[in-house]
Amino acid sequence: MILSTTPQIEGCPIREYKGVVTGETIIGANFMKDIFAGIRDIVGGRSASYEKVLRQAKDTSMQEMMQRAHEMGANAIVGIDIDYETIGESNSMLMVATSGTAVVI
Repeated sequence: MILSTTPQIEGCPIREYKGVVTGETIIGANFMKDIFAGIRDIVGGRSASYEKVLRQAKDTSMQEMMQRAHEMGANAIVGIDIDYETIGESNSMLMVATSGTAVVI
């Protein structure tokens, strides 16, 4: 499946629009990761544990969106948007929502 954040793919005319597809993932960061991330924030540097969780959530959301597009008969998704939000008590959950337009090219 071809994925693009642009509304079209150069050299590949869109033959059919299948519709909007989405993928959503909500994932929690555990207590120990929060402690180590807090320490990392104090001394500086990147938080590898949070980066890993963020990548996993994004990948899961994208896979869900691609599965839905495949079920619609699409072979590409254009205009992809990825949104990140923290939710829940104390913002302890990470939500990643992806959306795009399923198309046949």
